[in-house]
Amino acid sequence: MSLLTVNGNFPGPVIRVHKGDLVFVNVHNQGDYGITLHWHGVKQPRNPWSDGPEYITQCPIEPQTNFTYEVNFTDEEGTLWWHAHSDWTRATVHGAIVILPSEGSSFPFPEPDGEDIIVLGSWYEEEKLNEVLNEDLAAGSDVPRATGYMINGQFGDFVPCSKETTYHLFVDYGKTYLLRIVNAAVSAEHFFSIAKHNMTVVGMDGAYTKPVVTSYITIGPGQTMDVLLTTDQSLGRYYMAARRYSSEDTSVTAFSHINVTAILQYKGNYSLTSPPIFPSDTLPGFYDYFAAANFLAQLKSLANEEYPISVPLNISTRMFITASMNELLCANDSCASGDSKIATSLSNISWVNPSIDVLLAYYRNISGVYTSDFPDLPPMWYNFTGDDLSTSLAVAAEGTKVKVLNFNETVEIIFQGTNLLTGSETHPMHLHGHSFYVVGSGFKNFDNESDPQGYNLIDPPKVNTFSVPKKGWITIRFTANNPGVWFWHCHIDRHMSWGMDTAFIVLNGGTEETSMRPPPSYMPPCTDASKIALKETASFFGDVNQT
Repeated sequence: MSLLTVNGNFPGPVIRVHKGDLVFVNVHNQGDYGITLHWHGVKQPRNPWSDGPEYITQCPIEPQTNFTYEVNFTDEEGTLWWHAHSDWTRATVHGAIVILPSEGSSFPFPEPDGEDIIVLGSWYEEEKLNEVLNEDLAAGSDVPRATGYMINGQFGDFVPCSKETTYHLFVDYGKTYLLRIVNAAVSAEHFFSIAKHNMTVVGMDGAYTKPVVTSYITIGPGQTMDVLLTTDQSLGRYYMAARRYSSEDTSVTAFSHINVTAILQYKGNYSLTSPPIFPSDTLPGFYDYFAAANFLAQLKSLANEEYPISVPLNISTRMFITASMNELLCANDSCASGDSKIATSLSNISWVNPSIDVLLAYYRNISGVYTSDFPDLPPMWYNFTGDDLSTSLAVAAEGTKVKVLNFNETVEIIFQGTNLLTGSETHPMHLHGHSFYVVGSGFKNFDNESDPQGYNLIDPPKVNTFSVPKKGWITIRFTANNPGVWFWHCHIDRHMSWGMDTAFIVLNGGTEETSMRPPPSYMPPCTDASKIALKETASFFGDVNQT
């Protein structure tokens, strides 16, 4: 089986930088299909041209061509990651980004004795995964499901083919190690635990947190976490294990139930005849919704003098967005699946990729590519988390609708999960170009009177990806201070491919320093570039033009 990889590595190479560095990455596409790369969690100030999502900020880098990304690190510090952002190519094209403190600075915790990177990944049996994906999307049927999960490219020794190649981390007794954990799985959240060892979470999504001592973590696709591990147990071998966390109904069992493992092995003289110890008492079960929620509820920003935060208090734009499983109607049973096909939506709008990227259309004032009428409120109000909801509520509308924000606008968004089609599950929402603060979360329907009273406006977690809980809600706040076009989407790629996406356009401010940069001298051309000249001459009310 052949894989598309970067420089022959799976996972791909680690990018190591210091806070504030500027990096140029020249991508030569030697594969068989177009590709883009995204620098997940890197804000790319004023430069969406190098952000990477396909048909949002660029068209694909075609085979046998190249493109250079400019990756500008600013306030990020800790662990982030990079990945392909075209179809599901990120299944094999991804890697970690290590952002060390700026020169002359140190960690906000004692210097660890060593560090290691743990990348969780997915495995698919389909050799031509993107082809199968696109066929399934066209037919309206379910899309491929991972047949296994991996740690640093290996399944672990519970799977015969990885028994001799299981990843090992060799450690000394009495030391402290910094583990940089990346969930690069395409469509799966995971629990992660180390037998007989506690971990201390000190960072998430490229920002530091208050220390949280825990026996396990919950980490969604797209998220990164920094944890400290003290090797204080008896000399021996201990499993580092990840288990799929499924927030779907317990009747849904069509996923890999094999635990993925690596081995923490102490150095020293002792017998290796006994098998490694498994974290059976600390690794939550597949459907343990409350374990997931309890862990995430503990996360708070460090929020001290050296690492301050700035939670918007005076809100200028408020949005209430529903995240749902849906269906799209197929005229005359035109879908292979019958009269409807699977979809997802934000506020009942299922995103459709345009033929040229939104950023190009915005910059060149090209009409007919998108509309600027993504709503602040959903089109219907109902008992979002109720059971036995009418299937008529689940019929979504397709569109390429974006939300336009003025520069420096302060934004609050309530994301409400729904139980349409009895398909409620968690949705790890990711915002490009910004970090945001999760000021509140809860189960059931959001209560506009009581729930805001519990908001954390002092030290909420500062993240770029966070899960809307199953049958629940989160409230986030951020300042739209990065001009450009920025993607918003669920990082479970099944949901993203079905339409749980939109984009924000942040308009320019009044100065050069608060305005989007012009494009580089070369951008990958769109295959429909021949249509651009015609679109440029058309007029289309509702488009937003660069100012």
